[in-house]
Amino acid sequence: MYVGRDMTELSMMSKKEWTDKELAYFHRSLQQVVPYLNAEGVTIHREIVKEIMSRGSMSQEDEASYEHGSRVHFE
Repeated sequence: MYVGRDMTELSMMSKKEWTDKELAYFHRSLQQVVPYLNAEGVTIHREIVKEIMSRGSMSQEDEASYEHGSRVHFE
């Protein structure tokens, strides 16, 4: 379960200020409803993806290990 700031608060901030967990959570959430997004939703999702890519796809050292997987977990 995601515990963090909601989209109302985050929408008032630059995507650069979002945490990796926030980016991962909202990317996954929006990805699941892409066919139903309006133009504004598509733009927000695109900005989230752009920020994820600018951070190097948020991979944790690019490989999984005993300490962590290869994805950011927000739950």
